[in-house]
This record gives sequence, structure tokens and C-alpha cells, in this order.
Amino acid sequence: MDSRSILVIALLWLIVVAVVLLLFVWPRYRRRKLDATPFPHEWLLLLRENLTIYRGMWPDQQAQLRRLIMRFLADKKFVGCAGQVIDDNVRITIAAHASLLLLNRPTNEYHDLNYILVYPTDFLVRREERDESGLVSEGAHALSGESWDNGKVILAWESVVAGIRNFGDGDNVVLHEFAHQLDHESGITNGAPILGQNQSYDTWSSVLADEYAALCQACDENRQTLIDPYGATNPAEFFAVVTETFYERAHELAHHHPALFEQLQAYFRVDPREWQPNPYQES
Repeated sequence: MDSRSILVIALLWLIVVAVVLLLFVWPRYRRRKLDATPFPHEWLLLLRENLTIYRGMWPDQQAQLRRLIMRFLADKKFVGCAGQVIDDNVRITIAAHASLLLLNRPTNEYHDLNYILVYPTDFLVRREERDESGLVSEGAHALSGESWDNGKVILAWESVVAGIRNFGDGDNVVLHEFAHQLDHESGITNGAPILGQNQSYDTWSSVLADEYAALCQACDENRQTLIDPYGATNPAEFFAVVTETFYERAHELAHHHPALFEQLQAYFRVDPREWQPNPYQES
């Protein structure tokens, strides 16, 4: 073997070693270093103020959530749009609610998500629409949040603040949009996220399909529902809406929709009833 061949082989080995270090060794080292970094006291004050159920969590859940928030902030980039200022209040508030969905779950931690775009208020999105006759037109819609499959989540800060001020009304734009991100981990956003090994896809599909049909019927009949009627739009929106309900109105969801609550509890691996007062408990 001549010297040139030896040099080529050596270079190839160097490339292999560099790739291994970059893809496996460095991320693990960075993660361990990040997890060992103390959670800033100023961030903790914001967390306690803007995620009210944090105070009701078990200490190990609180510690896990703080680690997830640190990882989220290290990996995702926040972008202020239309004059929105990105400060610690914005970052911690959004990261805390997004990370709440990851507690106790084996997850890629929104690996495909790169950017969170934040507007001050609702933002306009233009889309093509097709009517019943097939005629296509372009319409503008004001949205408070949107989840894209190209690595972006868009949020209106005004709506985020409204959600945290009343954590208990079942309306939380951050939980909603990040539920869509979890849903899309399967490759398609259709209300069927990747389930754990101990959870049946057949049971999930049966329960959620029945609950979705019941919501659609209730909306057609103009009956009041615990689950936001927007969930009747399609199965993907139904999953996002019931995620909001699961975390914000856990006792009511378990009381009125026990089978649905059981499926969501198995998926998210937490019981938010532990963190909230029980409206059905006798005083």
C-alpha cells in the first residue's frame, strides 16, 4: 500500500471519528452540561407566575420540567415579529407550556422544531379556499397560533397571555399548537400521534373517533360542550383541543369523558388532576 492510499484511509477514519463526535458524543456532553446548569432564580419566578399549576406539581416533576425548559431554550430560536420584543418573560412562558407536554414521556423534544415566531396580536394568514361548487378563492384569516411542519410554530403573544391568566378555561394557544407538533411526529398531522408501547392504536382510534363524532353531533345540535367546538373541525384539531382540556380542565374531562381522559392520561403519562382543585369534591 503506497503512502497516498494510507493518507486517504487516514482521512476517511478522521471523517468517521468527526461524524461520531458531532452526532453522538457532543450532543450527550452538551446535554449533561446543560442539565447540570442551575435554573436561574429570575426564570423560576417567571415560571411560578406564568404556569400556575407548577406549584401543585411534585418536586421531581418540577425538577424535570425545569430541565426540559432549559433544553428547549437552548435548542429553539425565538423570533419577534411585527415589533414583538422577545424577553425572558416571553421565552420562559412559552417554553414552560410547551415542555409541560413532554413530562414523563420518551420524546424527541420537538426535534424538528427550530423557530418560534411571536407576534404581538393575531396575525393574518392568506389561504386558498374551495367552496361547495369547487370555486377556489383566496381568503385572509386572523389567527392566534399556527403549527407548521417545516420547523416553525407561530404564536400571538396577546393570546398566550390570555391563556395563562385563566389556566382552567380550556383555552391555551401554546398547548394547542405544540400538541400539533407532537401529532406531526408520526409524519402526518391527523390526530394520531406516536403512542407508547403499552398503548393500543386500535383503542386510541376507537375512543377518539367516538368522542370526535359525539362533539360534531353536539355542535350540529347547538348543544353546549366541555370540549371546545373548534375540535369538531377535523381529527387533528380535535386532538389539539382535547389536549388543552386535559391539562386545564382535567377533573371535568375525567368526569364527563372518562374513556377519553384515560387515553390522554396514558399518552401524556401525567394526571393533571393532581395539580388542580377538584370542583366535584365536597367542601
